[in-house]
Amino acid sequence: MLIAIAVVGITVFCLTLWCSLTVARMQNLPAWRRYLPLSLFLIALGASLLRAFDLPQIANVIAFPLNLAALVTSLYEIRIRQSRNRAGLPTG
Repeated sequence: MLIAIAVVGITVFCLTLWCSLTVARMQNLPAWRRYLPLSLFLIALGASLLRAFDLPQIANVIAFPLNLAALVTSLYEIRIRQSRNRAGLPTG
């Protein structure tokens, strides 16, 4: 059971990282929209590192919602880009 939880956690971590970096490479977005998912992800990563300093309560409260927000924001921007590409609209 512990291995399954670790695999799911690593998968979510990698998916969030990939989506955040994909949005950060979109040149046509304003800077705050490009780097918002990446900054949310990095703050969540820093909060997760608080577990190493024996502060798991703070990590549990902050890390998961920020990871979820980074993932949702990234997927939203990626979907907008894909729908514009399919419609033939300029991506700017």
